[in-house]
Amino acid sequence: MAFLPFYIPKQKQLKVVIVGGGYAGMAAMTALFRYAPDCKITVIDPCSQHIKITHLHETFRYPLSDLQIPFADLAKRFGFRFIQAKLSVDKNNLQQWQIDKQFVLNDEIIDFDYLLITTGCGNKDSDPVENVLSMQDFINNSGSELLSARLAQHSDDSEPVISVIGGGATGIQFLFEVKQFLFRKKIRAKLRLIHSRERVLEQFPPGFHTYVESRLHDLDIEFYPNTYYSNQTSDKIILQDKQTKKEFECRSDLSLLFVGKKQKNIFEANCFGQVTINDSLFKNIFVAGDCSHFNSLGSNSLSAQSAVRKGKLVARNILRHSSVLSLLEPYLHHELGYVVSMGHADAVGWLASEGNVITGLPALTIKELVESQYDLLLMGIDTYLV
Repeated sequence: MAFLPFYIPKQKQLKVVIVGGGYAGMAAMTALFRYAPDCKITVIDPCSQHIKITHLHETFRYPLSDLQIPFADLAKRFGFRFIQAKLSVDKNNLQQWQIDKQFVLNDEIIDFDYLLITTGCGNKDSDPVENVLSMQDFINNSGSELLSARLAQHSDDSEPVISVIGGGATGIQFLFEVKQFLFRKKIRAKLRLIHSRERVLEQFPPGFHTYVESRLHDLDIEFYPNTYYSNQTSDKIILQDKQTKKEFECRSDLSLLFVGKKQKNIFEANCFGQVTINDSLFKNIFVAGDCSHFNSLGSNSLSAQSAVRKGKLVARNILRHSSVLSLLEPYLHHELGYVVSMGHADAVGWLASEGNVITGLPALTIKELVESQYDLLLMGIDTYLV
């Protein structure tokens, strides 16, 4: 068995249930398998496949299937039980589950010693509109297929206009992938970026915005800062000026909507990842990923990096809590860097220090190296230092 400080196992075989099969859930599962291979793990998720969701913009180049891994395959590889189902998780349920150490799912009683919630926080809801694509559309279909189908419906002789709403990391990555897709396919189309703030990627150092803005100019992509998205019609987009509140229209045949994640069902946790509700500590229920907020010095950013680190930590703490000593490890992880890709050969990011901004192929190389760590993790090879 791999070395785990302060873990002195008791004789009882642990039953751990993980609700949510995203980055945090899979990171926790692999850590449990590594340190306690005899642990009885159950993973519950409404989907049949784990999807590397932070790579969805790459489906303008690669098949969506490259990002999907059936939970059935992972279950065989790591020896856990998979249940495809949606489990409603709220604070009232958690209080009862902490007492009962069980819940009912699909008419089956699921027992556990420890429960780990990694359900994520989801994307912001929007009403379906005919000429609007959201993140959910790209989860279900590849970007190349979606865009090709929509452009095929463009019947007149004018160049189609595509609007990308949202200047965060997701919107920027999709924007540049779309630009390169159009270039490869020799499709003449106009691209614009609409953002509600003055600067794109404003949560990052100013160098990010400066570099992206220069590339927007180089590639003749229109940029509308301080502009709200209101609606998309058959061939127009309705926008609102942030300062004057006046609405105006622009020609737009298709909108790609990336307005961020919704803060829903966020569970507070102590520095060890144990759920706390109204100052009550649920010692046998842990939380990780985007649905968690740890009251600690560690990063609570809604990133895959933080989700993986939280997942690995709570898995170790579950084992420590079940051991003779019960000495838990606080969550202290801080982002080591962040890279936003801008197509297959360009990126902007920072490494080690936020003042150390890197661009171009060096930034892209770092991103690929970091992402390969997670691919190896799902193969059973843990290259993370902590």
